[in-house]
Amino acid sequence: MKAAIFRQAGQPLEIEEITLSNPGHNEVLVEVAATGLCHTDLHFMDGHLPVPAPAVLGHETAGIVRAVGAGVSYLQPGDHVIGCLSAFCGSCHQCLSGHPSICEDQASINRDDKEEPRLMQAGSSVQQFMNLSAFADHMLVHEHALAKIDKAMPLDKAALIGCGVTTGIGAVMRTAKVELGSSVVVIGCGAVGLNAVQGARMAGALNIIAIDINADRLAMAKKFGATHVINSKTASPVDQVIQITLGKGAEYAFEAVGSPQLARDAFMMLRKNGTLVLIGLMSQDAEVSLPFMQFIAERRVMGCDMGSNQFRTDMQRLVAFYLDGRLNLDDMLTGRIPLHQINDGFDDMRKGQGIRTIIDFSIG
Repeated sequence: MKAAIFRQAGQPLEIEEITLSNPGHNEVLVEVAATGLCHTDLHFMDGHLPVPAPAVLGHETAGIVRAVGAGVSYLQPGDHVIGCLSAFCGSCHQCLSGHPSICEDQASINRDDKEEPRLMQAGSSVQQFMNLSAFADHMLVHEHALAKIDKAMPLDKAALIGCGVTTGIGAVMRTAKVELGSSVVVIGCGAVGLNAVQGARMAGALNIIAIDINADRLAMAKKFGATHVINSKTASPVDQVIQITLGKGAEYAFEAVGSPQLARDAFMMLRKNGTLVLIGLMSQDAEVSLPFMQFIAERRVMGCDMGSNQFRTDMQRLVAFYLDGRLNLDDMLTGRIPLHQINDGFDDMRKGQGIRTIIDFSIG
Protein backbone atom coordinates (compact mmCIF):
# COMPACT_ATOMS: atom_id res chain seq x y z
CA MET A 1 0.00 0.00 0.00
CA LYS A 2 1.09 3.61 -0.54
CA ALA A 3 1.86 5.90 2.37
CA ALA A 4 3.51 9.27 3.03
CA ILE A 5 6.58 8.46 5.15
CA PHE A 6 8.12 10.87 7.67
CA ARG A 7 11.87 10.30 7.84
CA GLN A 8 13.39 13.51 9.20
CA ALA A 9 12.13 16.79 10.65
CA GLY A 10 12.23 19.61 8.17
CA GLN A 11 12.20 17.30 5.15
CA PRO A 12 9.30 16.52 2.79
CA LEU A 13 7.26 13.39 3.32
CA GLU A 14 8.15 10.58 0.91
CA ILE A 15 5.51 8.56 -0.93
CA GLU A 16 6.53 4.91 -0.64
CA GLU A 17 5.16 1.39 -0.42
CA ILE A 18 4.70 -0.19 3.00
CA THR A 19 2.97 -3.36 4.18
CA LEU A 20 0.40 -3.98 6.90
CA SER A 21 0.14 -6.99 9.14
CA ASN A 22 -3.10 -8.97 9.29
CA PRO A 23 -5.75 -7.85 11.82
CA GLY A 24 -5.01 -9.33 15.23
CA HIS A 25 -7.12 -9.50 18.36
CA ASN A 26 -9.38 -6.40 18.63
CA GLU A 27 -7.85 -4.93 15.45
CA VAL A 28 -9.57 -3.55 12.36
CA LEU A 29 -8.42 -2.98 8.79
CA VAL A 30 -9.80 0.27 7.35
CA GLU A 31 -9.71 1.47 3.75
CA VAL A 32 -9.06 5.19 4.10
CA ALA A 33 -11.37 7.47 2.14
CA ALA A 34 -10.08 10.87 3.28
CA THR A 35 -7.56 12.33 5.70
CA GLY A 36 -7.28 15.99 6.68
CA LEU A 37 -4.01 17.91 6.77
CA CYS A 38 -3.85 19.14 10.36
CA HIS A 39 -1.49 21.62 11.97
CA THR A 40 -0.65 18.95 14.53
CA ASP A 41 0.98 16.87 11.80
CA LEU A 42 2.94 19.95 10.73
CA HIS A 43 4.29 20.46 14.25
CA PHE A 44 5.88 17.00 14.06
CA MET A 45 7.04 17.42 10.45
CA ASP A 46 8.79 20.70 11.28
CA GLY A 47 10.42 19.32 14.43
CA HIS A 48 8.50 21.37 16.99
CA LEU A 49 7.43 18.10 18.62
CA PRO A 50 9.33 14.80 18.49
CA VAL A 51 8.25 11.60 16.74
CA PRO A 52 10.37 8.49 16.03
CA ALA A 53 11.19 7.87 12.37
CA PRO A 54 10.30 6.36 10.03
CA ALA A 55 6.64 7.00 10.71
CA VAL A 56 3.36 7.42 8.87
CA LEU A 57 1.66 10.56 10.16
CA GLY A 58 -1.98 11.57 9.71
CA HIS A 59 -4.82 11.33 12.20
CA GLU A 60 -7.91 13.26 10.99
CA THR A 61 -9.51 10.53 8.95
CA ALA A 62 -12.52 8.48 7.87
CA GLY A 63 -12.98 5.30 5.88
CA ILE A 64 -14.65 1.91 5.49
CA VAL A 65 -13.97 -1.23 7.51
CA ARG A 66 -12.66 -4.02 5.28
CA ALA A 67 -11.71 -6.72 7.80
CA VAL A 68 -11.82 -7.34 11.54
CA GLY A 69 -9.75 -9.54 13.83
CA ALA A 70 -10.77 -11.90 16.59
CA GLY A 71 -12.62 -10.33 19.51
CA VAL A 72 -14.03 -7.38 17.53
CA SER A 73 -17.75 -7.02 18.21
CA TYR A 74 -18.32 -3.27 17.75
CA LEU A 75 -17.54 -3.23 14.00
CA GLN A 76 -17.95 -5.39 10.93
CA PRO A 77 -16.81 -5.14 7.29
CA GLY A 78 -18.66 -2.41 5.44
CA ASP A 79 -19.10 -0.13 8.42
CA HIS A 80 -18.20 3.54 7.92
CA VAL A 81 -15.90 4.91 10.60
CA ILE A 82 -14.08 7.99 11.83
CA GLY A 83 -10.62 7.56 13.32
CA CYS A 84 -9.77 9.20 16.63
CA LEU A 85 -6.28 9.88 17.99
CA SER A 86 -7.58 9.71 21.56
CA ALA A 87 -7.99 5.94 21.47
CA PHE A 88 -8.85 4.44 24.85
CA CYS A 89 -8.16 1.29 26.83
CA GLY A 90 -11.62 1.20 28.42
CA SER A 91 -10.49 0.02 31.84
CA CYS A 92 -8.26 2.66 33.46
CA HIS A 93 -9.45 5.21 36.04
CA GLN A 94 -9.97 8.00 33.46
CA CYS A 95 -11.88 5.77 31.03
CA LEU A 96 -14.13 4.42 33.75
CA SER A 97 -14.81 7.89 35.16
CA GLY A 98 -15.97 9.28 31.82
CA HIS A 99 -12.72 10.83 30.56
CA PRO A 100 -11.50 8.48 27.79
CA SER A 101 -9.71 11.29 25.94
CA ILE A 102 -7.07 11.29 28.69
CA CYS A 103 -6.84 7.49 28.99
CA GLU A 104 -3.98 6.52 31.29
CA ASP A 105 -3.21 3.16 29.66
CA GLN A 106 -3.36 3.91 25.94
CA ALA A 107 -0.20 1.84 25.44
CA SER A 108 -2.17 -1.30 26.25
CA ILE A 109 -3.94 -1.18 22.87
CA ASN A 110 -0.63 -1.39 20.98
CA ARG A 111 1.10 -4.59 19.94
CA ASP A 112 3.95 -5.64 22.22
CA ASP A 113 7.56 -6.10 21.13
CA LYS A 114 7.11 -9.85 20.64
CA GLU A 115 4.42 -9.36 17.99
CA GLU A 116 4.86 -8.43 14.36
CA PRO A 117 4.57 -4.62 13.91
CA ARG A 118 1.35 -3.33 12.39
CA LEU A 119 3.28 -1.27 9.82
CA MET A 120 6.43 -2.50 8.07
CA GLN A 121 8.76 -1.71 5.21
CA ALA A 122 11.36 -4.19 3.93
CA GLY A 123 10.92 -6.24 7.09
CA SER A 124 11.53 -3.30 9.47
CA SER A 125 9.00 -1.57 11.72
CA VAL A 126 7.42 1.73 10.72
CA GLN A 127 6.11 3.87 13.60
CA GLN A 128 2.34 4.14 13.92
CA PHE A 129 1.35 7.74 14.69
CA MET A 130 -1.32 8.53 17.28
CA ASN A 131 -2.70 4.98 16.99
CA LEU A 132 -3.79 5.69 13.39
CA SER A 133 -1.23 6.62 10.66
CA ALA A 134 -3.79 7.91 8.19
CA PHE A 135 -1.53 9.30 5.44
CA ALA A 136 -1.95 5.93 3.77
CA ASP A 137 -4.66 4.21 1.75
CA HIS A 138 -5.27 1.65 4.53
CA MET A 139 -4.92 1.61 8.32
CA LEU A 140 -4.61 -1.28 10.76
CA VAL A 141 -5.80 -0.02 14.14
CA HIS A 142 -7.29 -1.12 17.45
CA GLU A 143 -11.08 -0.96 17.42
CA HIS A 144 -10.94 1.56 20.29
CA ALA A 145 -9.52 4.11 17.82
CA LEU A 146 -12.67 4.09 15.68
CA ALA A 147 -16.21 5.42 15.90
CA LYS A 148 -18.94 3.90 13.73
CA ILE A 149 -21.08 6.46 11.89
CA ASP A 150 -24.19 6.75 9.75
CA LYS A 151 -23.47 5.67 6.15
CA ALA A 152 -25.42 8.70 4.93
CA MET A 153 -22.52 10.89 6.08
CA PRO A 154 -20.09 11.85 3.28
CA LEU A 155 -16.71 10.46 4.27
CA ASP A 156 -14.77 13.53 3.11
CA LYS A 157 -16.73 15.65 5.59
CA ALA A 158 -16.64 12.91 8.23
CA ALA A 159 -12.84 13.02 8.22
CA LEU A 160 -12.93 16.62 9.45
CA ILE A 161 -14.78 15.54 12.58
CA GLY A 162 -11.85 13.29 13.53
CA CYS A 163 -9.77 16.14 14.95
CA GLY A 164 -10.46 19.80 14.17
CA VAL A 165 -14.22 19.71 14.67
CA THR A 166 -14.19 17.50 17.75
CA THR A 167 -11.38 19.52 19.32
CA GLY A 168 -12.89 22.96 18.72
CA ILE A 169 -16.47 22.14 19.60
CA GLY A 170 -15.42 19.88 22.46
CA ALA A 171 -13.25 22.62 23.98
CA VAL A 172 -16.39 24.76 24.23
CA MET A 173 -18.97 22.12 25.14
CA ARG A 174 -16.99 19.66 27.24
CA THR A 175 -13.77 21.29 28.48
CA ALA A 176 -15.10 24.76 29.32
CA LYS A 177 -18.83 23.95 29.45
CA VAL A 178 -19.75 27.38 28.09
CA GLU A 179 -22.98 28.70 29.56
CA LEU A 180 -25.92 30.21 27.71
CA GLY A 181 -25.59 33.97 27.19
CA SER A 182 -21.83 34.11 27.83
CA SER A 183 -19.21 36.18 26.06
CA VAL A 184 -16.62 34.03 24.28
CA VAL A 185 -13.30 34.96 22.68
CA VAL A 186 -11.53 32.70 20.18
CA ILE A 187 -7.96 33.56 19.16
CA GLY A 188 -6.98 31.90 15.90
CA CYS A 189 -9.45 31.11 13.12
CA GLY A 190 -7.99 27.97 11.61
CA ALA A 191 -10.02 24.76 11.61
CA VAL A 192 -9.96 24.32 15.39
CA GLY A 193 -10.69 27.97 16.13
CA LEU A 194 -13.57 28.11 13.67
CA ASN A 195 -15.09 25.10 15.34
CA ALA A 196 -14.70 26.73 18.73
CA VAL A 197 -16.62 29.66 17.20
CA GLN A 198 -19.43 27.45 15.96
CA GLY A 199 -19.36 25.50 19.22
CA ALA A 200 -19.96 28.80 21.04
CA ARG A 201 -22.84 29.53 18.66
CA MET A 202 -24.34 26.10 19.32
CA ALA A 203 -23.93 26.64 23.08
CA GLY A 204 -25.91 29.89 22.90
CA ALA A 205 -23.10 32.38 23.61
CA LEU A 206 -24.22 36.01 23.34
CA ASN A 207 -20.97 37.62 22.18
CA ILE A 208 -18.63 35.47 20.06
CA ILE A 209 -15.45 37.42 19.34
CA ALA A 210 -13.04 35.96 16.76
CA ILE A 211 -9.45 37.24 16.57
CA ASP A 212 -6.91 36.62 13.80
CA ILE A 213 -4.47 38.44 11.53
CA ASN A 214 -5.93 36.91 8.36
CA ALA A 215 -8.85 38.90 6.95
CA ASP A 216 -10.17 35.93 4.94
CA ARG A 217 -10.31 33.77 8.05
CA LEU A 218 -12.10 36.49 9.97
CA ALA A 219 -14.69 36.65 7.18
CA MET A 220 -15.04 32.88 7.49
CA ALA A 221 -15.50 33.21 11.26
CA LYS A 222 -18.64 35.25 10.63
CA LYS A 223 -20.07 32.34 8.63
CA PHE A 224 -19.42 30.07 11.59
CA GLY A 225 -21.18 32.34 14.06
CA ALA A 226 -18.83 35.13 15.19
CA THR A 227 -20.73 38.25 16.25
CA HIS A 228 -17.55 40.37 16.31
CA VAL A 229 -14.18 40.01 14.57
CA ILE A 230 -10.89 41.69 15.43
CA ASN A 231 -7.86 41.90 13.16
CA SER A 232 -5.04 42.01 15.69
CA LYS A 233 -2.73 43.50 13.07
CA THR A 234 -4.68 46.72 13.20
CA ALA A 235 -6.15 46.86 16.71
CA SER A 236 -5.23 45.89 20.25
CA PRO A 237 -7.27 42.72 20.80
CA VAL A 238 -7.31 43.04 24.59
CA ASP A 239 -8.63 46.60 24.48
CA GLN A 240 -11.20 45.70 21.82
CA VAL A 241 -12.54 42.73 23.79
CA ILE A 242 -12.85 44.82 26.95
CA GLN A 243 -14.73 47.45 24.96
CA ILE A 244 -17.10 44.93 23.32
CA THR A 245 -17.90 43.39 26.70
CA LEU A 246 -18.65 46.81 28.22
CA GLY A 247 -15.53 46.88 30.35
CA LYS A 248 -16.07 43.49 31.99
CA GLY A 249 -14.13 41.03 29.84
CA ALA A 250 -15.24 37.67 28.46
CA GLU A 251 -16.38 34.72 30.53
CA TYR A 252 -14.44 32.33 28.27
CA ALA A 253 -11.38 32.65 26.06
CA PHE A 254 -9.91 29.98 23.77
CA GLU A 255 -6.34 30.21 22.46
CA ALA A 256 -6.24 28.09 19.30
CA VAL A 257 -2.85 29.09 17.87
CA GLY A 258 -0.27 27.77 20.31
CA SER A 259 1.51 31.00 21.27
CA PRO A 260 2.58 31.91 24.82
CA GLN A 261 2.02 35.62 24.10
CA LEU A 262 -1.46 35.01 22.70
CA ALA A 263 -2.25 32.85 25.72
CA ARG A 264 -1.30 35.77 27.95
CA ASP A 265 -3.42 38.14 25.85
CA ALA A 266 -6.38 35.77 26.12
CA PHE A 267 -5.98 35.61 29.89
CA MET A 268 -6.04 39.40 30.09
CA MET A 269 -9.36 39.42 28.21
CA LEU A 270 -11.14 37.42 30.91
CA ARG A 271 -13.85 38.66 33.18
CA LYS A 272 -13.61 37.91 36.89
CA ASN A 273 -14.26 34.18 37.37
CA GLY A 274 -13.46 33.70 33.68
CA THR A 275 -11.88 30.64 32.09
CA LEU A 276 -9.04 30.40 29.57
CA VAL A 277 -8.75 27.15 27.60
CA LEU A 278 -5.43 26.46 25.86
CA ILE A 279 -6.17 24.47 22.70
CA GLY A 280 -3.23 25.28 20.40
CA LEU A 281 -0.16 23.05 20.60
CA MET A 282 3.09 24.64 21.76
CA SER A 283 6.63 23.27 21.72
CA GLN A 284 7.69 21.08 24.64
CA ASP A 285 9.77 23.81 26.25
CA ALA A 286 7.18 26.59 25.86
CA GLU A 287 6.17 28.44 29.02
CA VAL A 288 3.27 30.81 29.58
CA SER A 289 3.77 33.74 31.97
CA LEU A 290 0.64 35.13 33.64
CA PRO A 291 0.22 37.90 36.25
CA PHE A 292 -0.63 36.50 39.65
CA MET A 293 -2.99 39.32 40.68
CA GLN A 294 -5.44 38.33 37.95
CA PHE A 295 -5.89 34.92 39.59
CA ILE A 296 -7.18 36.48 42.81
CA ALA A 297 -10.50 37.17 41.07
CA GLU A 298 -10.80 33.40 40.45
CA ARG A 299 -9.77 33.36 36.82
CA ARG A 300 -8.84 29.87 35.62
CA VAL A 301 -6.56 28.32 32.99
CA MET A 302 -7.33 24.89 31.56
CA GLY A 303 -5.57 22.51 29.21
CA CYS A 304 -7.54 20.71 26.52
CA ASP A 305 -6.84 17.29 25.03
CA MET A 306 -8.87 16.96 21.85
CA GLY A 307 -11.89 18.70 23.30
CA SER A 308 -12.22 16.37 26.31
CA ASN A 309 -14.16 14.13 23.94
CA GLN A 310 -16.12 10.96 24.43
CA PHE A 311 -15.62 10.17 20.80
CA ARG A 312 -17.77 7.07 20.32
CA THR A 313 -20.85 9.15 21.16
CA ASP A 314 -19.64 12.68 20.37
CA MET A 315 -18.74 11.90 16.76
CA GLN A 316 -22.10 10.26 16.09
CA ARG A 317 -23.82 13.36 17.46
CA LEU A 318 -21.68 15.67 15.31
CA VAL A 319 -22.54 13.58 12.26
CA ALA A 320 -26.23 13.94 13.14
CA PHE A 321 -25.83 17.70 13.54
CA TYR A 322 -24.24 17.90 10.08
CA LEU A 323 -26.93 15.79 8.43
CA ASP A 324 -29.54 17.97 10.14
CA GLY A 325 -27.93 21.17 8.84
CA ARG A 326 -26.80 22.49 12.23
CA LEU A 327 -23.05 21.85 11.85
CA ASN A 328 -21.10 23.69 9.15
CA LEU A 329 -18.49 21.43 7.59
CA ASP A 330 -18.90 22.44 3.96
CA ASP A 331 -17.18 25.81 4.39
CA MET A 332 -14.32 24.15 6.29
CA LEU A 333 -13.31 21.93 3.39
CA THR A 334 -11.38 24.29 1.14
CA GLY A 335 -9.19 21.85 -0.81
CA ARG A 336 -8.77 18.23 -1.81
CA ILE A 337 -5.61 16.69 -3.24
CA PRO A 338 -4.23 13.23 -4.05
CA LEU A 339 -1.69 11.64 -1.72
CA HIS A 340 1.28 12.49 -3.94
CA GLN A 341 0.58 16.22 -3.52
CA ILE A 342 0.66 16.09 0.29
CA ASN A 343 3.78 18.24 0.62
CA ASP A 344 2.19 20.95 -1.55
CA GLY A 345 -0.79 20.88 0.79
CA PHE A 346 1.41 21.44 3.84
CA ASP A 347 3.25 24.25 2.03
CA ASP A 348 -0.09 25.99 1.55
CA MET A 349 -0.83 25.48 5.25
CA ARG A 350 2.45 27.18 6.18
CA LYS A 351 1.32 30.16 4.07
CA GLY A 352 -2.04 30.32 5.85
CA GLN A 353 -3.99 29.38 2.72
CA GLY A 354 -7.36 27.69 3.08
CA ILE A 355 -8.98 26.20 6.17
CA ARG A 356 -8.79 22.45 5.71
CA THR A 357 -7.35 20.42 2.84
CA ILE A 358 -7.98 16.70 2.68
CA ILE A 359 -6.14 13.86 1.03
CA ASP A 360 -8.90 12.35 -1.12
CA PHE A 361 -7.90 8.77 -1.83
CA SER A 362 -10.44 8.51 -4.66
CA ILE A 363 -8.36 10.81 -6.87
CA GLY A 364 -4.98 10.53 -8.58
